[in-house]
Amino acid sequence: MSDTPILEMRNITKEFPGVKALSNVSFRVKRGEIHCLVGENGAGKSTLMKVLSGVYPHGSYSGDILFNGEEQKFRRIRDSEHAGIAIIYQELALVPEMTVYENIFLGNEIRSGALVNWNETIKRASEMLARVRLDVNPAAKIKDLGVGKQQLVEIAKALSRDVKLLILDEPTAALNEDDSANLLDLLRGLREQGVTCIMISHKLKEVIAIADTVTVLRDGHTICTLDAHKGEVSENVLVKHMVGREIDNIYPQRAKKQPGEVVLEVKGWSGYNPAAGRTILRDINLNVRRGEIVGVAGLMGSGRTELALSIFGNPANYRLQGELVVKGQKRNFRQPEDAIQSGVAYVTEDRKGNGLVLIQDVKQNITLANLKAIAERGVVDNNAEIKIANEYKTSLNIKTPTVAQRVGNLSGGNQQKVCLSKWLFSKPDILILDEPTRGIDVGAKFEIYTLMNRLVEQGMSILMISSELPEVLGMSDRVYVVSAGRIAGELPIEEATPETVMHLATN
Repeated sequence: MSDTPILEMRNITKEFPGVKALSNVSFRVKRGEIHCLVGENGAGKSTLMKVLSGVYPHGSYSGDILFNGEEQKFRRIRDSEHAGIAIIYQELALVPEMTVYENIFLGNEIRSGALVNWNETIKRASEMLARVRLDVNPAAKIKDLGVGKQQLVEIAKALSRDVKLLILDEPTAALNEDDSANLLDLLRGLREQGVTCIMISHKLKEVIAIADTVTVLRDGHTICTLDAHKGEVSENVLVKHMVGREIDNIYPQRAKKQPGEVVLEVKGWSGYNPAAGRTILRDINLNVRRGEIVGVAGLMGSGRTELALSIFGNPANYRLQGELVVKGQKRNFRQPEDAIQSGVAYVTEDRKGNGLVLIQDVKQNITLANLKAIAERGVVDNNAEIKIANEYKTSLNIKTPTVAQRVGNLSGGNQQKVCLSKWLFSKPDILILDEPTRGIDVGAKFEIYTLMNRLVEQGMSILMISSELPEVLGMSDRVYVVSAGRIAGELPIEEATPETVMHLATN
C-alpha cells in the first residue's frame, strides 16, 4: 500500500456572511483506512466535506486539495465523482417512487447506443447489492424499504461509480442498533476491499469501534488527529478535544424531589392508522406527574412516536379510543392547536421536516407557535419578536450571529435549540420530547439535558421518547417500555437496566 495519502486538504478556509466556518483547516487521510471526523455541531465537519465534494466550488474557499497526489479544483459535484469521490448525506438522495436499480444508476445510466440497457442495469445493480450485503429485489421501490436498507442502496450507488473515497455524513443517525452494526461491519469489509472511508459521526462509541484515525474539529479549526492503533482514542479524550473541556458525566445530576400531582394521563388508549391499515396503539395506560421526566423506550416501529402524535392533537388523523386527562380535565384534542392551548407541546423527532421552517429566520421560527403573544390586531410586533428571540438565543446558547439568520444555515444542534425555544415560548406545562438529541454532538446534548433538568425543577413535566437507551436511563425518573403498540412494562429508574428494558421491548 502506498504511503502517499489518498487525500490532503491544506489550510482550507471557508467563509459565509458573518461566519468563518473553516479557518486554515488541514486534513489528511491515509489510503485504505476508515478516518472518522468528529466535532460539535457547527465545528465545520460537513462544510469541509462539501468543499471536498465540490458542493462549494473551487474559488469559493481558499486552500488546496490534493487527491491521489494531484491538485484538484472541483467546480461541481460531478467533478469530484469523476475523480472517485462519493459523499452520502444524512438526508438520503434517493427517489422514493423509482426502483432500486433505477436509483443505483440514476445519472450514470448504462446505455446501448441512445437507449438505456435495462437488462445490464438490473444485472449490475444485483452485483452492487450483493457487494453491500443487501438481499432485496432490484425492482423493489425505494419507498417500500426501511431506512437501513435505503442507506445500503446509497452505498451501492456510490460503489457503482468505482468510488475510491467514500464519505458518510452521520450514516447511523436514523438507524436502529442492528442496522447500525450491519453498516459498520460493511464499512470494515469495504476497507478490506481497498475503499477508503471518511465517516462523520456524533456517536463516539461507534467512532471508537471502527476508526483507524480520528480528526477532531472545533469552531472551524483542526484540533488534533489521533491514531486509534496507538491507543490514542477514547471517549473521554474525544469529548475533551471536541468541547474544549472535560465532561465527567454526560447526564447532569438533578436533585431528586417527590413528584407532584398527575398532569397527563391516558387510559385505555388505542389507535388505528387508516393510511397504513393497521392498529398502532393498544390499550395504553400511562401517566406523567408534575416535575418529573418520564422516559419512553422501545424499538423503532414500536409505536412511540404514534403515541406522542395521538396525544398532541392527533395531526396524523388516527382513529383513537380511550380517555385523555390533562391537569385533571378530560380532553379531546381535535388538532395540535387544542393541545397547545391546554399547555401541551411536542418537539418532533424530525426537526427539518416538521419542526422548523428552514427558509425562515431564527426569530420567526421561535415565535411561530405563539404568534398571538406578540401580535396586535393580527400584526406581529417586530421589536417584540426580536426581543423574545434574543432572550432564547441567550438562555439556550443558540450559536448564531443574529436572530435574523436563516435557520437552514444553522448546525443541527442549534436548530434543535431553536425548535425547543419555539415550544418553550408557547409556555407549556407538559413537554413531549421525541428524540431530543438525535444527530447532535455531545456538547449540545449536555446543554439540552441541563435545560431539561432546569425545566422540571421549575415544575414542568417531560415525556421523553428516545432510541438511545443510555439517554433514557440517564435522564428519566420512570420508564415506560413500548412494544408492538402496547405498554410492555413500567419501571422505576432504580429497576431499569439495559437488560430489563430490552427484555420488555422485544417481548
